[in-house]
Amino acid sequence: MPDYALLAQTLEALCHDETDTVALMATIACELHHGHEMSDWTGFYRVTGPELLKIGPYQGGHGCLVIPFSRGVCGAAARTGQPQLVPDVDAFAGHIACASSTRSELVLPIWNAQGKLLGVLDLDSDTPAAFTQTDLAELTTLMAKLFAKAA
Repeated sequence: MPDYALLAQTLEALCHDETDTVALMATIACELHHGHEMSDWTGFYRVTGPELLKIGPYQGGHGCLVIPFSRGVCGAAARTGQPQLVPDVDAFAGHIACASSTRSELVLPIWNAQGKLLGVLDLDSDTPAAFTQTDLAELTTLMAKLFAKAA
């Protein structure tokens, strides 16, 4: 598990006063990917149209380019506005296998302070049950701080 206090301190320093969503996503994806040993793919899917996510900044192998809100774990997080902690992706109805090696996933909806859904943060792991409630809680709090001023 990452040292969330250190990760928060690092990201808050790197992202201080940044309002550009893509710049924030790129910086966060990089730091989080290298800071969470269980994440094999770390990135964002951006809201680019009605009920539509497109790949944003990420670290790891190729991801799916387009995900409708109606499909997959990322779509479920965007559609419901609720985090998705999935210990076994094979047990998630409608899971999209962007990488056949993925065994578990954590996806968080990302909003700015005005309540606009900007996208989702997606962490994939080749290990079953790689992510915890602590990951979910810590990352939810951190993302809210970092994206508060995003456009």
